[in-house]
Amino acid sequence: MSKDHNKVDENSKNEQLEQYRSDDSGKDLTTNQGLKLSEDEFSLKAGERGPTLMEDFHFREKMTHFDHERIPERVVHARGFAAHGEFEAYESLEHLTKAKFLSEKGKKTPVFVRFSTVAGSRGSGELARDARGFSTKFYTEEGNYDLVGNNIPVFFIQDAIKFPDLVHAIKPEPHNEIPQAATAHDTFWDFVANNQESAHMVMWTMSDRAIPRSFRTMDGFGVHAFRFVNAEGKSHFVKFTWKSTLGVHSVVWDEAQKINGKNPDFHRADLHEAIENGDYPEYELGVQIVPEEDEHKFDFDLLDATKMWPQEEIPIHIVGKMTLNRNVDNVFAETEQVAFHPGHVVPGIDFSNDPLLQGRLFSYTDTQLIRLGGPNFHELPINRAVCPFHNNQRDGYGRQTINKGKVSYQKSSFTNHTPAPVSEADGGYVHYQEKVEGRKVRKRSDSFKDHFSQATMFWNSMSEPEQQHIIEAFSFELGKCDSIDIRQQVVDMYANVNLKLAQEIAGNIGVKAPQTGTTDTSKKSPALSQENTVKSAKTRKVGVIVAPDFNGKEVMEVLGQLESKGLQYEIISEQQGKLDAGNGKQVKIDHTFTTADPVLFDAIYAVGGPDVSKKFARNAAYYVTEAFNHFKPIGATHEGKKWLDANGYTGEPGVITGDSMKGFTDSFIDAIAAHRHWNREV
Repeated sequence: MSKDHNKVDENSKNEQLEQYRSDDSGKDLTTNQGLKLSEDEFSLKAGERGPTLMEDFHFREKMTHFDHERIPERVVHARGFAAHGEFEAYESLEHLTKAKFLSEKGKKTPVFVRFSTVAGSRGSGELARDARGFSTKFYTEEGNYDLVGNNIPVFFIQDAIKFPDLVHAIKPEPHNEIPQAATAHDTFWDFVANNQESAHMVMWTMSDRAIPRSFRTMDGFGVHAFRFVNAEGKSHFVKFTWKSTLGVHSVVWDEAQKINGKNPDFHRADLHEAIENGDYPEYELGVQIVPEEDEHKFDFDLLDATKMWPQEEIPIHIVGKMTLNRNVDNVFAETEQVAFHPGHVVPGIDFSNDPLLQGRLFSYTDTQLIRLGGPNFHELPINRAVCPFHNNQRDGYGRQTINKGKVSYQKSSFTNHTPAPVSEADGGYVHYQEKVEGRKVRKRSDSFKDHFSQATMFWNSMSEPEQQHIIEAFSFELGKCDSIDIRQQVVDMYANVNLKLAQEIAGNIGVKAPQTGTTDTSKKSPALSQENTVKSAKTRKVGVIVAPDFNGKEVMEVLGQLESKGLQYEIISEQQGKLDAGNGKQVKIDHTFTTADPVLFDAIYAVGGPDVSKKFARNAAYYVTEAFNHFKPIGATHEGKKWLDANGYTGEPGVITGDSMKGFTDSFIDAIAAHRHWNREV
């Protein structure tokens, strides 16, 4: 840790973790008690062919540790990956909040971020259609602050008491444990049809947002309304948003299913490789602020987690940037043992009365107790605050602190009544004093009863391709339901969102099309469409298909230009090893056609060579066709152009050919930056 324990900077967490790291290479083999071992291949036996003896303490220790290596996986968000980084404030927010990590322009705070899918188990594929967890732990000088969110700004339910029901409905059906990491089954859609507050969230999960290209190309949201409280006690409602500097981009559904087969670790591999390559993911933190006195000025309830705050009505103010710049050293010790909790706050950040948030404040601590073996999960290295912490809590499973003295209670004259509470002026946390009065009731406010208007706004805000993808997603998911009655219920429900949407789905899944429903297209939020996101070719990965004696001089100049613009490329050919480049030089082949696949690249560059076999030509044509059908950019020069001509792809949007290498390269990079070319005739 830093010499001054009250001083926290971007290096503080890394310095703290250093004392827990161990590199076993080059060391003598010992037991966990430090005893040096002379043998690790054979257990202790009564004779060479006799039984193993109970006194073999090394065998018992090694096997016992192995048998207990696994801990319960998270009930939700089990499949995740994480990285370290830093957050830098762009300006002081002292006028809004006392939180010190937001108090000074240029102030840096270490962070740890975990991304995840929601529904699947730890072994499930990462390209499931699902919301993605996006949780950030800030290691601040005032304690840990956890912003526990998703890549979608709303949620399925309004009250936490419904959360067990939601998860039970999403999870594999209990009678046969099918399907894994998927909502395309009866119980989920039965839940949707009979809990219509889920209408808005389901629109998001049927959209392209639910199949992101990478963790690096998705936004994050705190979901709930929180409070900022400043030094004068003034409160504002606040919502948090992480905005990816690369924009928000997705895959198509056919591609997602194939990626899960070709590389089920696609998202984690992408994040790990990007950081190793120095292409550090960046996200800007935005806040939406509403003065407390304006709480009821909108046509939606600020405290309803199924509603978003449209940024056209409540602008997003960018206040800082997070950069992920270091991979974990050990996935279990860090990614699996990290414990997030929306109740981990610092002075200046408080809670609203959102009933979903209020329930989460109980649930997360309860979860960590079973997953991490007791109340001392805060002492695990990844969870430890970088600032000092002192109290009279003692003992329990996994206790690491050795507390000196005989006092473990409050108050005590033996310790002069310390550790002692701290005044608000000196940094003590004081809950915002909101006036609350009312009868004890099991009810929701009438302002929570509108379940469809924002779902309609979301639909209206989508581009034509995005709307078509939503229709296709509903048609796939409902088409996998065995119950015709459930299919009909959902279609009838979504007529309240948009009549055309419901009618098209009905036609695709063989149920009766509703004749009445919502046709309003007036309210829109253009910021919701991915067509309006940042478009950049930076960090995109290009698969380059080459054959022996290809024109190495010109092609390598193209690849050099791609690298200079921040793109990555990998060379694909028939065999691995080295390949003659036709200019007296050789290039390294990264993949054969079978060890890679077109779905694993953002673009394909077909080069070929003067003489290729029929098998090579078939494989190359498959790569080009898959990329074309997934609307990806395709570039072709030299002999590679014939694969485009043969399929009639030349001249289609996003298909770039050319004899001038400079003109080709510039146009190809522009096509890659566009991400997908939806106006292509497929």
